[in-house]
Amino acid sequence: MSNIRVLFLGDIIGVTGRTFFQKHIGRIKKEFDIDAIIVNGENSAGGRGITSKIARFFKHNGVNVITTGNHIWRQREIYSYLAEHKDLLRPANYPSFCPGTGVTTFECKGQVIGVINIQGRIFMRDHVDCPFKTAETLVTYLKSKTNIIFIDFHAEATSEKMGLAYHLDGKISGLVGTHTHVQTADERILPLGTAYISDLGMCGSLNSMIGMQKEQIISNLITQMPVKFVVAKEPPYVMTGAYIDVDSVTGKAVDITRVKIVDDEPLRGIIDSEK
Repeated sequence: MSNIRVLFLGDIIGVTGRTFFQKHIGRIKKEFDIDAIIVNGENSAGGRGITSKIARFFKHNGVNVITTGNHIWRQREIYSYLAEHKDLLRPANYPSFCPGTGVTTFECKGQVIGVINIQGRIFMRDHVDCPFKTAETLVTYLKSKTNIIFIDFHAEATSEKMGLAYHLDGKISGLVGTHTHVQTADERILPLGTAYISDLGMCGSLNSMIGMQKEQIISNLITQMPVKFVVAKEPPYVMTGAYIDVDSVTGKAVDITRVKIVDDEPLRGIIDSEK
């Protein structure tokens, strides 16, 4: 049986990231022969959270699963969507009574693919359950369904991301990090066959600070006064991530390749509405 190639894209930032994603995803899927797409959408609504309309936008543009992180609760409108759909994940190690789920499966090329969304604890404000124990439990659950399992580990510390990847090496197909919005250059296959990268990066304005207008953030850093972070909309734009090739029988990763798309052309259709 042939390999399966799954594309992972880092945090999509607001209307800028959504518009840039929509502009290029068709070409990327064709150019890199992508079989499935997983994106992190926790910053896709005004830079904080996601709405049901935006979730449907991603699905309309070919996304199989949307992962999130600590900003998943910012838009209360999404709670009902989380409760009713399995294609949008929230971190699995939030309390079980929170809306939604942190694990799902979908079919691709006749194979079942499992996806887990986990949030880290180091330097993160929210108090969540142990990511290691939660991931172990969910991997065991998915193993009865498939050998192809991916984890989006939404965490601040590279040590925590790397630790979970080594802890699960050989048991999952790949672990990709999100949250910092900065693409790392440490992609590799771990000794027992798990693909790894510390952070996928983001999709948004390149000359920004993690997708936000830099002026407000610099003011906050200097004065320590609260400011409103605003999604940057100026070109050039960037979209980063990685695609992983997986043996469809064993679930072992065969290769991992970083993706980085930069475009200077102003985006058409960027509007102020983030919903």
